[in-house]
Amino acid sequence: MPSHIDDRLIVAISSRALFDLSESHAVYEAGGVEAYQQHQVKHEDDLLQPGVAFELTRKLLRLNDAGHQHVEVVLLSRNSADTGLRVFNAISHYKLGITRAVFTSGRDTSRYVPALGTHLFLSADPEDVRHALESGYAAATIVPRLGYDHSDSISSPGDDELRIAFDGDAVLFSDEAERVYQSQGLDAFSASEASAAGTPLGGGPFKNFLAALHRIQTDFPRNQQPIRTALVTARSAPAHERVIRTLRAWGVRIDEALFLGGLDKAEFLRAFGADIFFDDQRRHVESASRVVPSGHVPHGITNT
Repeated sequence: MPSHIDDRLIVAISSRALFDLSESHAVYEAGGVEAYQQHQVKHEDDLLQPGVAFELTRKLLRLNDAGHQHVEVVLLSRNSADTGLRVFNAISHYKLGITRAVFTSGRDTSRYVPALGTHLFLSADPEDVRHALESGYAAATIVPRLGYDHSDSISSPGDDELRIAFDGDAVLFSDEAERVYQSQGLDAFSASEASAAGTPLGGGPFKNFLAALHRIQTDFPRNQQPIRTALVTARSAPAHERVIRTLRAWGVRIDEALFLGGLDKAEFLRAFGADIFFDDQRRHVESASRVVPSGHVPHGITNT
C-alpha cells in the first residue's frame, strides 16, 4: 500500500554510522567482499554495539508519537540484503523504529538520497557523502570518536532532548564569506560582513535540514521543546550581525548562538551536550569528536 512521507523529516543513515562495524570493516579491508560476507553471516546472531550516530537516531525516533510521525529514519547501506540481516537483527534488539532499508551491495548509496526525499544523510563513506552534497542534500561523514565508549551511546532515562549543533559558513550558510576570509584575510572578512550586515547570506547544504527541525519545534509548546539547536561558529563581532539577520530573514529559530572568535569549539559543545555537531573544517570536527559525536561536511572552499 503506498505510503506518503512528504511531511516527515527524512534521515538516511548507513549501517556503519548507526552501529559499530569496525571489526567487520577491518575484515573487508583485509580480505575483500567475500571474506566480509562470510564474516557477517557467521556472526549473524552476534549483537552489534551502538555506533557514533546511534543515540542521535534513538532521539530522532522518540520525536514520533501516536498522533504524529515527525521523523522517518531509513537505513541506506552498502551491505547486501544477505549481510544486512545482522544489522536488522540489531535494529530489532534495540527496538528502533526503522522499517525501510536500501542495500546496494557495495555500490554508491547516494543515488537513493533524492528518491527518499532525504533531509539528512549520515554515512561513514566520504565519497557517498560528497556525492549527496553535490546533489544539493545535507550530508556528513560520521567521524569515529576517539576513546569512544559504546555505553555513552545510550543516555540515562529522561535525557531525551535532541541537541544538534551546527557550524555556520559552508554548513548552514553558503561559503561566500569564507571565500573572502581565505582570499583576503580576517580584516577584509570583518569589513565585508559589516558592510553586508543587512544582506542575508545564501543558504548552505544544511539550511533545509534546520528548517525541517524548526517545523517540528513549532508543533510543540515553547516550554516543552524536544529539540534544541545551536550555532557554534568561529565568527565574532562585528560579523555576528549578518548571521542573526539571515536567520531572521529565513524565519528559522536557533536556540543558542555561540560566537567564539576562533576559540576551540570542543568544550563549548560538551557544555551544550550536543548529540551531533556538523562542521565543514576537518580540524574542528576532529577536535569536537573527542567529546561529542561529530560529522564532517566536505563542502565549500575549505574542502576544494
